[in-house]
Amino acid sequence: MENKKLQKKLLSIILGAIGLVLVYFMGRWLSGMLYGGSDDSSSGQFSANLDRQDVKAAMTEEEIAELFAGMRKSKYAEKEPEIQDKLKGSDIIDFESLWEVNDDVYAWITVPGTIIDYPILQNDKDNSYYLNYNIDGSYGYPGCIYTEDLNTKDFTDSNTVIYGHNMKNGTMFSDLHKYASKDFFDENSEVIIYMPDQILYYEIFAAYVYDDRHLMYSFNFSDSNVYADYLEGIYDIRDMSANINREFSVSSEDKIITLATCIANQDDKRFLVQAVLKEE
Repeated sequence: MENKKLQKKLLSIILGAIGLVLVYFMGRWLSGMLYGGSDDSSSGQFSANLDRQDVKAAMTEEEIAELFAGMRKSKYAEKEPEIQDKLKGSDIIDFESLWEVNDDVYAWITVPGTIIDYPILQNDKDNSYYLNYNIDGSYGYPGCIYTEDLNTKDFTDSNTVIYGHNMKNGTMFSDLHKYASKDFFDENSEVIIYMPDQILYYEIFAAYVYDDRHLMYSFNFSDSNVYADYLEGIYDIRDMSANINREFSVSSEDKIITLATCIANQDDKRFLVQAVLKEE
């Protein structure tokens, strides 16, 4: 008798669970029919960050790469000494075309010796937006190279932190990890930032593994003493895997950029490559 009661109780629990599942999927189906919503996990984040009319069709990674490859007006102009001093970023990069795709683009970064050759974006509503969204507004990888609004868009801050994914296919900021090699570090030290009205030239002076702290929240770089101590800390690094160019010093009067990416299977670590502004 007790067994029959137990069996009935189990059967009612199972039927109840099946009923709940059916109600759940029926609700999602009706929602899709009524509102045209997406069932993928990105739909909630789209509605949180973009008006529906602003959501654009997704581009493939190949299409994004093709778009970026077509943004250079001239492949050699910046190498011609007789006109180099007169060049602006808009002479090299087709910013007008980029703005037609996304007006959050404000600069372009090139790291000679690597495949890093991308626009830099900044979203004024969500600092982590381009960690998850592509230049066309679609959700997912590879995201974009971006800065946060804790930095200005003119690279006049003491330290401008630029973020990018460490993609398995080698795109975005994956090539930063090449600077873990001493030979590569010694032979490839230039970073170029193109802005519509000027070109900035930087020299790489450090590449090392760091923890995952948020640099802009952790250090008040506008305080010259804090900034000086921070720079001194870089030169004091004694990790054998770090590459530090100690042939020249960077002072609190200098402007630096920090290129930051993640490290595979080390969520609590970041790989940083830092460069100092040498010439405008």
